[in-house]
Parts: sequence; structure tokens; C-alpha cells
Amino acid sequence: MIEITPRIAIAEDEIELAFVRASGPGGQNVNKVSSAVLLRFDAARSPNLPEGVKMRLARLAGRRMTQDGVIVIQAQRFRTQERNREDAIERLVELIRAATVVMPVRRPTRPTLASKERRLAAKDRRGQVKSMRQSKPDAD
Repeated sequence: MIEITPRIAIAEDEIELAFVRASGPGGQNVNKVSSAVLLRFDAARSPNLPEGVKMRLARLAGRRMTQDGVIVIQAQRFRTQERNREDAIERLVELIRAATVVMPVRRPTRPTLASKERRLAAKDRRGQVKSMRQSKPDAD
């Protein structure tokens, strides 16, 4: 089990890892070894994730989530397969952990009377500065 939070953990068999050839550094080795990791996690059908987390996860994942609810993460930052595997799993855990945070509901507020008055006074001062700049034609 991969622990996300003290209450949420996902089973390792829910994560599907595929190794593909990576682009980037590695010299000739990059053409021979499949060191990049393609991680797939079916978040929509995961029994270990609460519904609220699934909804927030869909919003946070963005393009990384398919229409079927599968999160796809590609890791090719490192030269070794093992480090890329760890990186992909770590990125998935961080994404799910971010989805567990419930943002407080914003209640709309109204500006106070004093702030309205300050805003209007500042506008009036600015208008006076601009009117002082206007040059009046000389009547000679």
C-alpha cells in the first residue's frame, strides 16, 4: 500500500507502470534502454479514494487525466528506470495529496462605507491633479 494521508492509501496493484524509451540526456544509451516510466492510475474506479477527492483530483490533474478518469504521468527526468519509477509515483502521491485539501468556501463581502469614501476621495484628488495640468490658452 502507498500511503497518501493517514486515512487514504492506494494499493500498488492499482498503479500500472510501463517502461518506454526516453528523450533527452543519455547518449547512445537513450536509444537502447527504456528508462522512461509511463504511470497509469485509474482514479475514477479506485475504491480507496473518496468521491470528493476524486472530483478535486479531476480538476487538479487537468490534461493528465483522460476522459475515462485515468491519470497518466510520464517520468523521464532521470537516466535510470528505478529513479524515474520513484519520481512518477511521488508525483502521483503529491497530486492526490493536493486533492485531499478542501478549500474553504468563499463568502462574498461588500466594501465598507469608509473604503468607498476613500476610493472616491482618491479619484477626486487625481481629477484635480489632472485639471491643474490643463493649460489654458493665453488671451493676449
